[in-house]
Amino acid sequence: MSLPETTEKATFAAGCFWGVEHFFRKHFTGKGLLDARVGYIGGDTAHPTYRSVCTGKTGHAEALQILYNPSEVTYEKLLEFFFQMHDPTTVDRQGPDVGSQYRSAIFFHNDQQEKSARRILEKAQVQWYKVDLATQVIPAGEWYDAEDYHQLYLDNNPGGYECPSHYVRNFPPLT
Repeated sequence: MSLPETTEKATFAAGCFWGVEHFFRKHFTGKGLLDARVGYIGGDTAHPTYRSVCTGKTGHAEALQILYNPSEVTYEKLLEFFFQMHDPTTVDRQGPDVGSQYRSAIFFHNDQQEKSARRILEKAQVQWYKVDLATQVIPAGEWYDAEDYHQLYLDNNPGGYECPSHYVRNFPPLT
């Protein structure tokens, strides 16, 4: 795949990565999303597997890494959608999925992403949720792609598991 020179990367953890990938692809395909991969980030185990991450002992989160065209969709719009499509109020949990691998986190790739993430988190906290959010804003470390069968999982398994916390909340635009 040939990517534009302006391609940027965004990395989010919002619970079970199958639903996160499915929602972002559904919402942003043809609107700036160039590619998306599910995988693991934020831990201290090299080359983790799904089985090892599910133990909660690797420190990794199930996450989505997006390649996007910033002239078609801004990082801020991706952040707003991130806060709309999962429950950022719970620590290490999305619905019935419990453990640090299901935490809410924004893994930033540069200073501007960190500033934007903190600004949008604050706005979402004050304007939408009105409680302290559990979302972590942390530097992106080493990324590990999940096994091939996890990529496009819900497209390939239409009846597959979807976390009940993953749905798009109807909030007014952030100001």
